[in-house]
Amino acid sequence: MFKMFPVIALVLPLLAASLSLRAAEGPIPVKVVVVTMFETGADSGDEAGEFQRWNERLPLDKVFPAPHMHHDIHYNEKLGVLGIVTGMGTANAAANVMALGLDPRFDLSKAYWLVAGISGFDPEDASLGSVAWAEYLVDGDLAHEIDAREIPEDWETGYFPLFSQGPNDPERKSYSLGEVFQLNSTLVEWAFQFTRDMELPDDPALAATRKLYPDYPVAQRTPFVLKGDQLAAMTFWHGKLLNDWANDWTDYWTDGKGEFVSSAMEDTGTFQSLTYLHEAGRVDKNRVLVLRTASNFTMPPTGKSAAEYLREEQHDSYAGLDAALENAFLVGSKVVQEISGNWSRYATETPQAK
Repeated sequence: MFKMFPVIALVLPLLAASLSLRAAEGPIPVKVVVVTMFETGADSGDEAGEFQRWNERLPLDKVFPAPHMHHDIHYNEKLGVLGIVTGMGTANAAANVMALGLDPRFDLSKAYWLVAGISGFDPEDASLGSVAWAEYLVDGDLAHEIDAREIPEDWETGYFPLFSQGPNDPERKSYSLGEVFQLNSTLVEWAFQFTRDMELPDDPALAATRKLYPDYPVAQRTPFVLKGDQLAAMTFWHGKLLNDWANDWTDYWTDGKGEFVSSAMEDTGTFQSLTYLHEAGRVDKNRVLVLRTASNFTMPPTGKSAAEYLREEQHDSYAGLDAALENAFLVGSKVVQEISGNWSRYATETPQAK
């Protein structure tokens, strides 16, 4: 069995030395942090996950060891852009963002944060390969649950908000445990307006999948940029009934102001850590953007059951995976380049839509 203790014993002194040297020089001022959630293999040269395009194309060619995190920290010194991989899931995202936020090697006090990752999308709202800027991040895990075989006759579901009295109780939303976060709407609108007219690439795989959803007009479109909100939950759910739940859950927690579009895992954990770091003066939570791209739909096509299609659409065989990864970079990097390239303005002035 491989023993980690000797490796850790060697790495930690090196990290300590690096931190001491950096502390003497002063922390590196960062303009933008790109947050991705997974990489499928190496950081370059093989099948790409969410991080690889950023690493290769910006490029993020300077590496800072980070044994306290899921993945080493990558950096483009000229652009002032950091890139991280948090690992999948709420806990990984929260822990890694907190670890970066407390790392003394970096000054993140003025940094913008761009979360860029793939997601399941509601075919009512978007097509495969589409890109959604979220204003609301809603947590789907903080809840009570009763097995569906035991729910009362007047309940539609056995899954209902934490501390409420059931799915028909609209009143109890005062606990503020991270059930919902609202991003800076002015910044989100700017990012949307800045990218909304981008022509995104299409491909035959997307067209073939679109044909399976004839009852969803928006799903028939070629990829496009939209505004749409994010539901984060650790359970990988699928199907029409749960898609209805996701829409209702988002509507409930945003008081009808949000629109469920994308389903992923991490974003409420990421923003919870950024909220704490903001209170400590380490980051500015008003400079956060969340961009999710459609690798797959949250519902099966006509004629297939939820279970059948879930088995077909495993993580490495999503019909829209390549397009989603590509478009996350194309759209996200336009914003990153704009901010880093005009830092004399955006360091002190958060961009606004005209």
